[in-house]
Amino acid sequence: MCIAGFVWLSHHAYPLILLMNRDEYHNRPTRPVGWWEDGEVVGGRDEVSGGTWLACSGGGRVAFLTIVLENHTNPNAKSRGDLPVLFLKSTKSPKEFAEELVKLAYQYNGFNLIVGDLLSNTMMYISNRPKGEALNVQEVSPGIHVLANAKLDSPWHKAKRLGDNLKALYRKRDNAYLPIKEMQKLMRDTVKDDIEGLPHIWPLDVEFSLSSIYNEADRPRGRYGTRSTSLLTVKADGEVSFQEMYLEEGIWKEKNVKYYIKHPQSTCKHRSKL
Repeated sequence: MCIAGFVWLSHHAYPLILLMNRDEYHNRPTRPVGWWEDGEVVGGRDEVSGGTWLACSGGGRVAFLTIVLENHTNPNAKSRGDLPVLFLKSTKSPKEFAEELVKLAYQYNGFNLIVGDLLSNTMMYISNRPKGEALNVQEVSPGIHVLANAKLDSPWHKAKRLGDNLKALYRKRDNAYLPIKEMQKLMRDTVKDDIEGLPHIWPLDVEFSLSSIYNEADRPRGRYGTRSTSLLTVKADGEVSFQEMYLEEGIWKEKNVKYYIKHPQSTCKHRSKL
C-alpha cells in the first residue's frame, strides 16, 4: 500500500522532489536502490517479479507506481511492477506511452502509474480503475500531489495528511535548502484514520492498520508494512539524488545514488509558485 508525495515544477531549485514509502511483506526478497545491470536504470527492485515501484533513468525519465485498493484481483494478471520498467526502457514520451498503455491496461490489476520526463518537463498520470471505465489518463499539473491507493490527489486520510504537511513544509521553507530530516519525518507518520473515514473496501481492521502514512502490521502471511522510504530529488542543473532508507533483516539501512542527467540544460523551464 505505497504512498508518494511529490513537488512537480513548483520549486525554483528543484523540478522534482519525490517522497515515497513502499509497503510490502517483510520477507519478500527485495534489492535496494542501485544501478541495474544495463547501467541505464536506477532504483529498487522486487526480486520476485523483477519489477519496481520507483525508478529513474540516466536520461531523465522517472516512473513510480501504487496499487489501487479493490476487493477482487486476477491472480493471473501481469505484474504491475513491470509498468515503470516498460516506460523507463522505452523511447516514447510520457503522453505517447500513456496512449499506448490504453491497449494493454486490462492485463493488469488496479494500478496508479506516473511517468515523467525531466528533459521535456512532462508528466502523465495513468490508472486502469475504476474497473469498467475508460483508462484514466491526465497530465500532471505543477504543484504538490499525493498518490496513494485511490486516484491521484484522492482525499483519503493519509493522502490528505501527507499533502497538507508537505504544503505546510514548503510554504515555510521556500528556498534552495531542502529540509531532508523534516521530509523524512513526514513519511514516518503513524497517525491512523477514524473508522468512519475508511474506504470500506477491505475488512475494517485491515484498512485501519494500513491507514497511516507509515505502517506496521501482522497479517496471515507474515509481517507487513513500510519496507523503505525513498527521497528522489532533481536539481535544475540536472543533478539527481536518490536516497533510500530500507529495512533488511530487521535492520534499517541507508543508500544514496547521485548522478547527472544527460543534457541537464533542458531541465529548467517555467515553474509555478506554491
